[in-house]
Amino acid sequence: MQYPQPQNLPQLPLFQEALWASGTAPLLPELMEEEPIAEESAFSEIALRGLPGQCLMLLAPMLRELSEESDSRWLTLIAPPSSLTPDWLRKAGLNRQGILLLPARDQAAAQALACEALRLGNSHTVVSWLNLSAKARAQLSRAAVAGQAQSLNIRLG
Repeated sequence: MQYPQPQNLPQLPLFQEALWASGTAPLLPELMEEEPIAEESAFSEIALRGLPGQCLMLLAPMLRELSEESDSRWLTLIAPPSSLTPDWLRKAGLNRQGILLLPARDQAAAQALACEALRLGNSHTVVSWLNLSAKARAQLSRAAVAGQAQSLNIRLG
């Protein structure tokens, strides 16, 4: 059996009318959010737990995609784990021509280096491996906005 469909009404208004008729407030305004502010969209963080080799296997496709970005700026890796070597980058299929690999002596130096790399704008994405406080996240976000770049922090468990 085929049910008749109204020709003029799109599905969403029909759904909203049914909710209003039942006395329930419409869901659409609650689900719709404003555009995220620039600082919020400039910083992302991923937490990975497991064996180092497994974590690198999960990161490989993401880093490969970032390394093939059409943006002519660098993909900068700040203070990566020791297992992330130039040889691993090659084996994972990353475009090493556009990758800048920067070690750091400690967490504070790595955070300062990440902020500076973001602020300068020579990198489209700066990937860091840091344990960050809320204040440090905000600093990276502001630096990313200033340099029109993206900050990605990876926390390994």
